[in-house]
Amino acid sequence: MRHILIADDSQTARLFIRRCLDILGLEDVTISEAVDGADALEQVKKGNFDLLLTDLNMPRMDGQSLLQRVKASPKLTDIPVVVITSAGNPAKEKELVAQGAAAVLNKPISPATLSPVIEAVLSTEEI
Repeated sequence: MRHILIADDSQTARLFIRRCLDILGLEDVTISEAVDGADALEQVKKGNFDLLLTDLNMPRMDGQSLLQRVKASPKLTDIPVVVITSAGNPAKEKELVAQGAAAVLNKPISPATLSPVIEAVLSTEEI
């Protein structure tokens, strides 16, 4: 059973990402949601997640800070983090990847853009 966490302050965005994952037809997957980076960090500390999908711009703790905290923790560093952003900034994308992001996806995402990333990230783990 794989466990994916979606972190986004927009309920609509979380629903849309969840729908994209549903369309991909992933089997044996549990999807959890977090309303911001701080909520996501608390959940990953308590849970066993195989993937974290996070928005870049959120209140309380943004996606970049969340990425940095996850990658700085020996217990959490192995969780792949995919950052979803509307910034469309190549320099920011390079910075996020350098900080440990498995991938950076530009909004709007779709099942077609999400599929290769999910496949690559989840296929590298024994699940």
